Amino acid sequence: MHRRSMHSEERAAFGGWGPGFGPGFGPRGRGGRGGRRTKRGNVRAAILALLAERPMHGYEMIQELESRTGGLWRPSPGSVYPTLQLLEDEGLISGEQSSGKRLFALADAGRAEAETQEAPPWAEITEDAGEAATHVHKAMGQLAMALRQVMHAGSEDQRNRALDVINDARRRLYGILADDEG
Repeated sequence: MHRRSMHSEERAAFGGWGPGFGPGFGPRGRGGRGGRRTKRGNVRAAILALLAERPMHGYEMIQELESRTGGLWRPSPGSVYPTLQLLEDEGLISGEQSSGKRLFALADAGRAEAETQEAPPWAEITEDAGEAATHVHKAMGQLAMALRQVMHAGSEDQRNRALDVINDARRRLYGILADDEG
């Protein structure tokens, strides 16, 4: 049986897993199928905008875009590195080895193109997602860290109370969806 059909049947057999936690979470989050997609042109524009600020390594650009969008957009290396190569081939950027990594900087033509952008591409992503979505990634990370600390250092009673908090939070979140808008 095909792996995807097995997954769907298992999911159905256990009553489904409910909706995900929004962009970047759940079985299809973080760039998988069904996750938030960003136009390829935005990768190009984002690279030019970042390099207009300072020279960067490819992986550093990926991390910076994830940071500036609150975790909503983390372009894959498979979209960033080919775009860097294309920009270099077009003479818009230059890359040179530095500390075992390739450091990219804008060429004059790249700077001219970067200056034509009205707003950085990541601003559109965070604006479209809304205020709460831009902070959920950080809040979930902080929650996970607190839970790990209680589970590691807490007494059995403290661990049980922490699980009660998590279970209550899940019920309350679903309760928000169940509430009327008014």
